[in-house]
Amino acid sequence: MNAEVGGSTLGAGVRPVRWTEAGTAGASAWARYRRLSSRTERFVVSAVLGVAGGVVVAGLLDWRPALAVGAALAAAHCLSGYFAPGVETNWRRGARAERRTGRDLARLGRGYSVLHDREIPRLAATNLDHLVIGLTGVYAVATRRVRRGARVWTDEERLWVGERPAKDLETAMVLLASELVAEILSDELDSEMDVVPLVAVQAGRLAPEGCEYGDVTFLRGRTIPGFIKSHPVIYTTAQVATISEAAERLFPPMTWEF
Repeated sequence: MNAEVGGSTLGAGVRPVRWTEAGTAGASAWARYRRLSSRTERFVVSAVLGVAGGVVVAGLLDWRPALAVGAALAAAHCLSGYFAPGVETNWRRGARAERRTGRDLARLGRGYSVLHDREIPRLAATNLDHLVIGLTGVYAVATRRVRRGARVWTDEERLWVGERPAKDLETAMVLLASELVAEILSDELDSEMDVVPLVAVQAGRLAPEGCEYGDVTFLRGRTIPGFIKSHPVIYTTAQVATISEAAERLFPPMTWEF
């Protein structure tokens, strides 16, 4: 099984896969963004503002500055809608962060299978961003994008992002997802399975060794392959294939009916 990352599938002779297709990194988050986004409406309003501004300037000055002012107004309105804080922007940034984690996980190479954007039975409307199955074990990986440059750290009681405490709900959901995946795989394979919960932090800063909070390990996305490979080998290649086949069946790609 090949890992899908960044819009393509690893492996010779395999057709390119768009990252908006089911089962690619960030697919459902991007689909939700596209559902919330009204680009046609934004472009129409931008065009109207540009024309209106140009007409006013043309009446006062000349058609040349009118064109420049109209184009500037249209561009400013379009860009402000794209980058303005809000739910739409958060989903777009989240989808791109998942895509970056997908590229990071692609570096695991042979002996590891990576599933992206998967449904979890018994956890309605919640997806697992990435599921890694390999020689050193099984890992449930959630992607979290934080403010660029913000430091992620822990004290004895809380997880912090910069100077603000992070939401405990996110950590709890990652832990719950890993426990459910372990339970479902154990029942299917009739063997006790452990699933390690990880959070891939994108854009923020972390100590090189990451940090732990609530039994969940937080790491920069690019360091996760090394972290996973540093663990002892516990499965054979054949076992990895068996677990991967079961996971593919049990955790289908996330559907996008929101």
